[in-house]
Amino acid sequence: MNDFGKFRLYLGVTILLSFVFLVVKYFEYSHHLHEGEGPWHNTYYAIYFTITGLHGLHIIGGIIVNAYLWGPGAKMWHTAKERFTNRIEIAGLYWHFVDLVWIFLFPVLYLL
Repeated sequence: MNDFGKFRLYLGVTILLSFVFLVVKYFEYSHHLHEGEGPWHNTYYAIYFTITGLHGLHIIGGIIVNAYLWGPGAKMWHTAKERFTNRIEIAGLYWHFVDLVWIFLFPVLYLL
């Protein structure tokens, strides 16, 4: 849409909310571990910590890519706009896959 300002705003909000999610997970993990509910406690917690931990690692990977595209990689907007847009599309596909995984993980781990 050729609105670089909106792109920077929305990607910045995405990165910020990603960090908020990780902070929430940190407090959640801290609570469970303080209560003695670690992966060693039972099978549910072993699965819970493994799956949410892997999800968290993928979020960190997405933050790194998005932060690069928001920061130093954004120079490409001025030099190779089509190439930059393609990278944003690929990063968006990855990010939405991670998001889609959470849509399935949340009900399975938290609501059942």
